[in-house]
Amino acid sequence: MLLSAQSISKSYKLPHAKLDVLIDANLEVARGETVAIIGRSGAGKSTLLHVLGGLDQPKAGDVLIDGVSLYRGSQRIRNEIRAQKIGFVFQSYHLLPEMDIVENVFLPAMAVGTLSRRGMRERALQLLDEVGLSARARHKPMELSGGEQQRVALARALMNNPEIILADEPTGNLDSTTGQQVIDRLLDLSKEQNLALVMVTHSPEMAARCSRVLVLQEGKLVPQEE
Repeated sequence: MLLSAQSISKSYKLPHAKLDVLIDANLEVARGETVAIIGRSGAGKSTLLHVLGGLDQPKAGDVLIDGVSLYRGSQRIRNEIRAQKIGFVFQSYHLLPEMDIVENVFLPAMAVGTLSRRGMRERALQLLDEVGLSARARHKPMELSGGEQQRVALARALMNNPEIILADEPTGNLDSTTGQQVIDRLLDLSKEQNLALVMVTHSPEMAARCSRVLVLQEGKLVPQEE
């Protein structure tokens, strides 16, 4: 199994109480599988995605990527797995405003260090061409529309040839037409490159396009009722 989350628990300490967000949550995702996670606001969907991607350590449990633990090893190993195996797409794009588009795309490759700067730039330009934005390579993020910025974020997520894409509300800031285009591209990439896609969304329509829909409720992941 490419991605396996085992008995994940996560809580936050509030001034007068403890908030249990994830309680013994389990998830397995195979290569090429597309999984949507839905649930009410505040249910912990983004927290779950951060735990799956090695961004937020759980209180208990573990995440295995291709059989390798994210949380039982060192921080260095976790950073390497995250950089090489996982691509992130966020609702708010998280593009650096001082960098041009091509620099934003090749930023993840700088953490891996296997490509020269010229190689990184060539790879980034290739990805921008694939998402239809090669002509905007020298533009800054604020010169692009929301949909264009999300496509840049998608190109950035693919920079290191990941095996898993984690997408947190990737259409949340987009109109319905542009959102459909972004989902089309995510699903096409999953099929073409045999990538696992785990997507958090509030949209039942977007969720229904994935091969499996899970609901995060009371800290656990359960199949959506038919």
